[in-house]
Amino acid sequence: MEKILRTIEKLVPKKVYRFFQPAYHFLLSVVGIIIYRHPSRHIYVIGITGTKGKSSTTEFVNAVLEAAGKKTAVLSTIRFKVGENSRPNKYKMTMPGRFFTQKFLRDAVTAGCDYAVIEMTSEGARFYRHLGVELDALIFTNLSPEHIESHGSFANYKRAKLKLVQRLAKSNKPVRLSIANTDNEHASSFLIFPVEKNIGYSLNDVHILDETSTSSTIKWNNADITIPLPGKFNISNALAALTLANEIGISITDSKKGIESLSLIRGRVERIEAGQDFSVIVDYAHTDDSLRKLYEAFSSSRKIAVLGATGGGRDSWKRPVLGSISDECCDEIIITNEDPYDEDPTKIIDEVARGVKNHTPIIILDRREAIAHALTLAKTGDTVLITGKGTDPYIMGPNNTKIVWDDAMVAKEELEKMK
Repeated sequence: MEKILRTIEKLVPKKVYRFFQPAYHFLLSVVGIIIYRHPSRHIYVIGITGTKGKSSTTEFVNAVLEAAGKKTAVLSTIRFKVGENSRPNKYKMTMPGRFFTQKFLRDAVTAGCDYAVIEMTSEGARFYRHLGVELDALIFTNLSPEHIESHGSFANYKRAKLKLVQRLAKSNKPVRLSIANTDNEHASSFLIFPVEKNIGYSLNDVHILDETSTSSTIKWNNADITIPLPGKFNISNALAALTLANEIGISITDSKKGIESLSLIRGRVERIEAGQDFSVIVDYAHTDDSLRKLYEAFSSSRKIAVLGATGGGRDSWKRPVLGSISDECCDEIIITNEDPYDEDPTKIIDEVARGVKNHTPIIILDRREAIAHALTLAKTGDTVLITGKGTDPYIMGPNNTKIVWDDAMVAKEELEKMK
């Protein structure tokens, strides 16, 4: 089906294709709802949306639910999980089409899961993949410019996100919760819909007792909770899960246990260990805000950046911005290939490099060579930050060609070679 659509897209005028594309996806969603018999009506569904932090928040929510003895299903950028069965998401999209979400929910119901935690995206909403998902709760993490080429404008991007909270408002579930991060200026737009509870959360709600490059400890709801991942952004992600848990009756004891158990989220501030005397971090950071916050989480160490060059054909405006942030925050900068698709990768890299004014960036097109070189530059106590792909399973090239990839695995392999 994908090959057929690609062929049609090439043959049909772009305006005509785009005109009929929404109707096609709408019909697919309706058919999926009918085939799988409205599964979301029979399970507690938690949606999580935002520009950044969706996957991490999904994992925090899942950890808290499991600590409380609940059986869960998870659909996210990182993985698909139903009960005890979990597999990596290798689709390079958070919410795959072709009935995927409805089948996932039906599988969760059949397996006897109590909760389904679904990462929901603007692209998913744009193509009606949220249609027929009866939400009980929606968590909004934040909103900042992203996918502008795809949506046409930031206003359209935000409008697509708001379709998700509108979906919540239309849900037939008895107690609908809209939970939003009020540290973000757009939170109020997600807290005005006619649902049973509109709830805000903020870093102002917690007292930060300690922050290190590996963890943070906070006091929340009269409990000291250690978040085993660094950065204020992870405090915020954990706080979203804690807020939801409090609203659905999960004890602070179970919430604390769940948060403190989550020492690894694949591709999200993921530490790669091979006995080296410096830190190696793999992270999905690919927006200006997420990249800056990641670098700030390691402010006390000398930083070596392996900077992805952003995906081809999208958000080209942010390329020099990412270069500028690495220039400001890092000591060594290596710019490399990421997902060029049909765009010239050297052009993308050059656009990133334009933002680097105070350092001389090292350009290495081959991503493995770039990672290997960064590791050779690292000294005791340094931090190598490999950003842009996280758990992305492929490097995407022209004509939809792809190379199997895993930043964490490659970093581990190159570290082993250095022994």
